[in-house]
Amino acid sequence: MATEEPSFKVLKSDGNIEIREYKSYCIAETFILLPEFEDASNAGFKKLFKFISGNNQSNKNIQMTAPVTTSRSEKIEMTAPVTTTKSLDGYLVGFVMPDGFTLATTPTPNDSTIKIREVPARKVAVIRFSGRWTSSSMDEHEQELRQWLSKNNFVSIGQAVIARYDPPFMPWFLRRNEIQIELTP
Repeated sequence: MATEEPSFKVLKSDGNIEIREYKSYCIAETFILLPEFEDASNAGFKKLFKFISGNNQSNKNIQMTAPVTTSRSEKIEMTAPVTTTKSLDGYLVGFVMPDGFTLATTPTPNDSTIKIREVPARKVAVIRFSGRWTSSSMDEHEQELRQWLSKNNFVSIGQAVIARYDPPFMPWFLRRNEIQIELTP
């Protein structure tokens, strides 16, 4: 059975790079204060997996979706409006909620470090690649995507998001990964 993913429409495609238009969706996120990508990603995944496995005020199991997202050097503080503040010592790890979940219908996490927020509809540049989840691989693909964006006159906003679609036991050469960068409207 296929794992659910957020809905999007491809606006432009060029090899392994796409410009996509995403509909809004809800995401559960936690900020992990660790300097290494792999350590922070694993710690965030464990917290979020407990949340979708019933560690929430409704004791409700939530279906696993893809991708698991990780934002480097960024912490989102829950204020009105939502603002983004750079932090050089941590990662924001997120699970996309299944289709139909809203801020009102997503169970409240028992772990106060997990926040639920709505990701608004937006346009995103994406580069797809397979391989290991290393910082050097992420940096290499982010640089390639940013060069493509510059060459094609797209303007990006915010930090790159690492999107991982496969479990860690998937052989590295079969893993589906993406770097996603939001574009100006």
